[in-house]
Amino acid sequence: MSRWVVALAVTGALAGRWDAFADDLKNQRTNPTVTKEEVPKEEDESLAPTTREYAFNPLQAEKEITVGNYYFKKGSYRAAANRFREATKWNPGSGEAWLRLGEAEEKQKDTKSAKEAFAKYLEISPDAKDAAEIRKKLEKLK
Repeated sequence: MSRWVVALAVTGALAGRWDAFADDLKNQRTNPTVTKEEVPKEEDESLAPTTREYAFNPLQAEKEITVGNYYFKKGSYRAAANRFREATKWNPGSGEAWLRLGEAEEKQKDTKSAKEAFAKYLEISPDAKDAAEIRKKLEKLK
């Protein structure tokens, strides 16, 4: 029994010490405050580029076209046009992206943008199977 009494006394003493230790830790901790001068330049939001830089990336362009086709089929022509526009930035030589952009702009009744996209498509793919049809559309839009 005396062992139990000693064990409980030691445990109680340690518990009291632990509370004191935990309080000391809390008092030592301070919340670090970072000033704007301490933020590295690459993480400073005010220095972030405002425009996205595009490098030739046909895989990303295909991905944008696929998502644009989904939005087009769904009837979200504005979202589709945005995706097709992104695709033309990733791969300016993608005839499909310019064609689909023209179709999406045409659905939104933006004839100026549709004409520009169709003209670019014909410039890239003058001998495409549907070139004659696109030329007719282009004449009709004028």
